[in-house]
Amino acid sequence: MRKHPVLLGLVLLIALGAVLYFSFYRAGAGGGSVGTQSFSLNDKIGVVPVEGVITDSLEITQTIDEFGKDRSIVAVVLRVDSPGGGVAASQEIYDAVVELRKTKKVVVSMGSVAASGGLLIACAGDKIVANPGTITGSISAIMQFANVEELLKKVGVKSSVVKSGQYKDIGSPMREMTPEEKIILQELIDDIYNQFIDVIVRDRKLTREKVVAIGDGRVFSGRKAKEYGLVDQLGDLATAAKLASVLAGKNGKYDLVYPRKKHPSVFDYMFESAASQLSRSVTQKAEKWGGVSYLYHP
Repeated sequence: MRKHPVLLGLVLLIALGAVLYFSFYRAGAGGGSVGTQSFSLNDKIGVVPVEGVITDSLEITQTIDEFGKDRSIVAVVLRVDSPGGGVAASQEIYDAVVELRKTKKVVVSMGSVAASGGLLIACAGDKIVANPGTITGSISAIMQFANVEELLKKVGVKSSVVKSGQYKDIGSPMREMTPEEKIILQELIDDIYNQFIDVIVRDRKLTREKVVAIGDGRVFSGRKAKEYGLVDQLGDLATAAKLASVLAGKNGKYDLVYPRKKHPSVFDYMFESAASQLSRSVTQKAEKWGGVSYLYHP
C-alpha cells in the first residue's frame, strides 16, 4: 500500500464513505417513531395500533400527532384491538383522534376485541369497520375493590388509619365499605358512565334511549354492533384502509405506514425496558384494585 498512495487513498475514501453511509442510515432508522416508504408512488395511509389494556395514552397520542403533521400521509386507520382500560387514558386518545379528524380522514378497524374504552376511542373516527366476530360493546364503567379485613384478622394484623376527612380512605381494603361511601362511588361511576353514553349518542347519532338499552355492560359481535348502529361496515384492516383512501378522495392505491419500531441498545433493554415494564405492571395492578375503568374484563 505504501508504494501505491493513490490506491491507499481510494481505499480510505471508500471506507470513510461506508462509515458515513451506515451512520446516516442508523440515524434515519432510529430518528423517529413513524416509518415511511419514501420511494413509493402510492398514497400513504398511516396505521395507529391501539392494543392491549389501555393504561397510558402518551405513545399513541404522539403517533397520532406525527401522522397528522406528515403531509405524505393522506388518511389514518386506527387499528383497535383492546378491551379498554383507564378512563382518562381512553379519553385522551379519543380527543387526539377528534383533533386529527380536523385535517385527515380517520377510519377505525376493530380487531379481535374493541370493547369498552376501545369502543369509546373508535367513536372518534369518521367510520368504523369491524369484523363480524369482533367482540365489542361493554358500554360501562367499573371500579373494583378488595376487602382483606378477615384475612388480616386470621394472621393477626391490625390496621390503624389517621385521616383528615370522613371519606379520605374510601375504598380501603382494610375494612368494609359503608353505605354512604357506596353512594358516593356510585355517583362517580354513573357520571363517568354517562360521559361514555354522551360520546356514543353524539358520534354515532343514536338516541339516548337506544344506547342506554344496550349500555348495560353486555358484549356483542361486530355483526350485531352493525345492527345496533355502532359500526358502519363489516370487514378487515384492508377494508378499512381502502375506505380511508376513498374518503380522502384518492384512487384506492395505497401503502400502509406503521409507527417505526424502536431498537433499544443492550443497556436500554436492561434498564429502561425493565423500568417501563415495572411501571406498567404497577399501574395495571393499581387499576384492578381501585381505578375507574372503561374495561371489558370477563
